[in-house]
Amino acid sequence: MSLEPLDLTRIDSHAENIYEAIVVLSNRARQINEEMKIRLNQELEAFQPRTDSEEEVESNPEQTRISIEFEKMPKPTQKAVEDLMSERISYRYKEE
Repeated sequence: MSLEPLDLTRIDSHAENIYEAIVVLSNRARQINEEMKIRLNQELEAFQPRTDSEEEVESNPEQTRISIEFEKMPKPTQKAVEDLMSERISYRYKEE
């Protein structure tokens, strides 16, 4: 996967300042990562590894396919940047 440079002025235009934008992006990336973990665990839950002996574990091709599929998905940080740029993220400060 190639890295793409980000235009910080474009990111900054979606928040009060660049630091606020980075905090929003990191929080959104954490949310996406947790959602992906939950989804992956739910899909892999059906596949319990069978053991023939104490040392040998039989791999399941379906389990491998699901894992590879998740590896090919966009990374949480990339998805968070896309969400911010397309204004699908709304954020607010906590009331004191």
